[in-house]
Amino acid sequence: MPIRVYIDQGHNPVNPNAGAEWMGYREQDITYAVGRALYRRLEADPGFTARLSRPTPTTVLGTSNTTSLQYRVNDANAWNADIFLSIHTNASDSSQASGSEAFIYSNSSPAKPLAEDILEWLRYLTGLRTRGVFSRPGLYVLRKTTMPAVLIELGFITNPGEAKLMSDNPELFADGIYRGILQYYGMN
Repeated sequence: MPIRVYIDQGHNPVNPNAGAEWMGYREQDITYAVGRALYRRLEADPGFTARLSRPTPTTVLGTSNTTSLQYRVNDANAWNADIFLSIHTNASDSSQASGSEAFIYSNSSPAKPLAEDILEWLRYLTGLRTRGVFSRPGLYVLRKTTMPAVLIELGFITNPGEAKLMSDNPELFADGIYRGILQYYGMN
């Protein structure tokens, strides 16, 4: 039976729950493109089946931030996903802030090695530094999912070089996440 991967492309294309925007870059567009590219890789691999939270670029989930997050979690739980990946871009007041990081529910979570493998491959393929894996039990998508869940911050949308890299090369980031999943499952 194929491994079921739920891909949550963080945020909606418009409010409620729209993402960060900076200098014409929109988090929700980057996460949509990376999620779509990851979906294509997983669906082409007979070891996996995948599901997207936003199957189209105009899909809006929920009527508020809360119901948007609830939809994503409930959909993944009802689908019986084996792992849940929420894709985001980071933002900072400093345009110098850089790197990829990941959040998990707790340091004892089975999601921790998955997060580490994904970050390792993102660093290897994109050249962005790894900021680390952090426990964030307060994040709804990590707290309410019934499977190992990782929230991935690909890079900083407020860093000009990283924003351009994420926007221009979503396939590169999708490949990093895909290879991290393969490593986690010992399939590479």
